[in-house]
Amino acid sequence: MIDVSTRARLEALMAGGGRRILGIAGLPGSGKSTLSSQLLAAVPGAVNVPMDGFHLANAELKRLGRAGRKGAPDTFDASGYVALLRRLRSPVEGETVYAPAFHREIEEPIAGEIGVPAETRLVITEGNYLLMEEGAWRDVRPLLDEVWFVDVDDEQRLAQLLARHMRFGRSREDALHWIETTDEPNARRIAATAHRADFRARPLPMEAA
Repeated sequence: MIDVSTRARLEALMAGGGRRILGIAGLPGSGKSTLSSQLLAAVPGAVNVPMDGFHLANAELKRLGRAGRKGAPDTFDASGYVALLRRLRSPVEGETVYAPAFHREIEEPIAGEIGVPAETRLVITEGNYLLMEEGAWRDVRPLLDEVWFVDVDDEQRLAQLLARHMRFGRSREDALHWIETTDEPNARRIAATAHRADFRARPLPMEAA
């Protein structure tokens, strides 16, 4: 379930017919995946193609000396993500486009896991850097019909972020350190892009969804 204003915005987006690509941006821990799941439930046949599928592999991050900053803009294959969005922008009849997924339990992307059939009307893509204007990221926004920014208060966001890190194996101490040294510097960069969003959305709590 989504709230009234979000549903109205979604209906307006879908009213034009054809395929729509909707970006969901927000700070780490803000609830992008929660909102995406709620939107998927509202539009039968919609597919989520997350930006996180373009994380560089851990071995490559180590080779580049960026493993300690995983999640920063330069730890993704931004050009590969743009190339996928271009394919999704122009579906070919009878063709399924395959996209990578990211698995937090192993902290690695898996290629070709998400299939997007040509008849898919709504493609959702969630990620931190959809509104950035640096490097290859600047080519993302023109390929999206709209970008919504997830609004959530910082106390709730940080609690969600801490719980997620601990759920996937970090100790509380390690999780807090990662949030302070990696997530929050990234969050400040993402927050600076929020004014470029078309709409500000809040996911309903899961128990209300």
